[in-house]
Parts: sequence; C-alpha cells; structure tokens
Amino acid sequence: MGVTHHGRTHRLDLADPTLREWECTVLAADPEQGIVLDRSAFYPGGGGQPPDHGVLLWQGVQTRIVGTRKGDDLYLIPAEGDPVPPPGTTVTGAVEDGRRTRLMRTHSGLHVLCGVVFRDFGALVTGGNMEPGEARMDFNLPEVPPDFKSRIEELVNAEVAADRAVAVRVLPREEALALPDIIRTQSNLIPPNEQEVRIVDIVGLDVQADGGTHVASTAQIGKVQVVKVESKGRANRRVRVRLAD
Repeated sequence: MGVTHHGRTHRLDLADPTLREWECTVLAADPEQGIVLDRSAFYPGGGGQPPDHGVLLWQGVQTRIVGTRKGDDLYLIPAEGDPVPPPGTTVTGAVEDGRRTRLMRTHSGLHVLCGVVFRDFGALVTGGNMEPGEARMDFNLPEVPPDFKSRIEELVNAEVAADRAVAVRVLPREEALALPDIIRTQSNLIPPNEQEVRIVDIVGLDVQADGGTHVASTAQIGKVQVVKVESKGRANRRVRVRLAD
C-alpha cells in the first residue's frame, strides 16, 4: 500500500506524475464518504503536499473533486451538491493541471532547498508545508549566519539553473534505509510496516525518501525567492519560499 496501490486503487500519480487524464471505473461512491476508483492519478495529499483538485466526467455529467480522504481506500471528495457516479460507472478522471504542476514545481523546489541547507549547513528538517507556488520548511539550525537568507536563495537558484535530473525509484525497505542520509527529517517518518520505500533523487544534490510528485529536472522549478527566515525557537528556523512566476 502506498507505492503502487492504496486499498483497491492503483496509484497512477506516482507511476507518471505528468498524467492528467485517464479512464477508470467507480468501485464505491457516497456523497459523504467519497468516491473510490480502480485507478486514480489524483495525488491524495501527504508529506506536506496538499491533494489534487479536478473532475470526473461521466454520461454527460461532471463531478468536481475537491479533496481526498485516506482510509482503507482512497476516497475522492466530491464538491457539495455535485452528482456522484454510481458503482460500476466508467468515468474519465482529469486532474487540474495548473494546480498540480505548480505543486510539483514547489515540492521539487523544497527538495533543492533541503539539499542545499543539509549540504552547506548540516541542518535537518523539522517540518514543512506547501501550497501551489509557496511553501515553508523548518530546520534544526541553532546558528544562523547574518547573510543566510541571501546565501540560500543564491545557492538554491544555482542548483535550479544547473538543470539537475530528478529521478524516482522504489527500493526494498532495508536497501533504502541503508542509503546514507536518506532520512532528512529529525525523526524517521517512514511507517514501520512499509516494506518498499520511494526514493526521490535530485542527482548530485539530494536523495531522500518521499511520496510526492515532482518535476523531471530542476530547471522546470523556475526561480525561487526566499521570502523570509524566521526564528521558531532556540534552534528552529523557518524558511519561507515562493516561486517567482
């Protein structure tokens, strides 16, 4: 569960993050509980990345998808008042491209930030969150140089311009955890029962366990602006970033 499937749903979003439209079948549907598909490219949220929005198209009808609920299955949440396709219905799923693409760029940008801060300042991540085009990441960083904000913006954008490949692979748990510095958070967030681990590798900069969607190379991120660096405790520093466009 989690890498290729969640419950009865085949996760197309992790196999191909560029996929925006696909055919699928409704396995279960309820206006309150949500809609379960046999195949879905909707990213359900997690790791600080919010869920996708989009639509299901069926028999001349449109159902807007405004969120996801995780349980034994992945439940797509329909917009209030929208019709819900009954089980067995063949539908076309479509992810809102602008939101997803911006989230992919933002998420990959955070990995570049994480890689730069770990490489140059030795700091681990203590938290983070993102919305399309803007994000924050917290680091365990007791000492902050006076020019930290300008330095990390320059270093991050140098790595973006380097057009580093972003490679994704799935490894057995033991093999993944044997990779050096694979856990970039202060605590290990990989569920203990997860036997496969998805690895996102910004080649030559950052390798870490991650379950989100990403662009294919750092050049696709675009320019990153470091908006603010805040102190959130004696050793915790919050870095706020946004995409320039």
